[in-house]
Amino acid sequence: MRNITYTVTSSINELKQILHLQQNNLSSSITNIEKHKEGFLTVKHDLNILKKMHDQEPHIIAKDANTLVGYTLSMVQDFKNDIDVLKSMFAKIDDQLNVQTTYIVMGQVCVDKAYRKQGIFRGLYYKMRDELNNKYDLLITEVAADNTRSLRAHYAIGFTDLLIYDSDGVTWHLMQWDWQ
Repeated sequence: MRNITYTVTSSINELKQILHLQQNNLSSSITNIEKHKEGFLTVKHDLNILKKMHDQEPHIIAKDANTLVGYTLSMVQDFKNDIDVLKSMFAKIDDQLNVQTTYIVMGQVCVDKAYRKQGIFRGLYYKMRDELNNKYDLLITEVAADNTRSLRAHYAIGFTDLLIYDSDGVTWHLMQWDWQ
């Protein structure tokens, strides 16, 4: 039995480990069979943007000893114009929510292939809720409709659809987890 710990990012080394895990799970890095079976990541970050995001709200990570084995990225509204592929998502969120509703975006979730199906996905989200639910009403994320594994996992945690829409030939589920 592995001893997985959940915590927040606290070093550049952890941010680099996130980028390494991310690179191994990007849609462009895996086969179509893997995409269907395991899910995939859409957005590629760089160290600079991960550090800026971390400085606003640290990311949530799962570790096995000193090895990072999973993460959820925390993205506050200040980043709505910093990542081109996410600009339309933030616009949709702003159209859907009451201006008084506070939210944070879970910018990406990933668990190392060797650690999947062990509850780490759920553990990451519960740690995120425990760390942030006193600051935000909602956690928002967006999942491609063809990423069926990720959709099922998010529904199982308690996410509901805020909006389903098409953009550039992709159907997206804009999802919310109400923490109030």
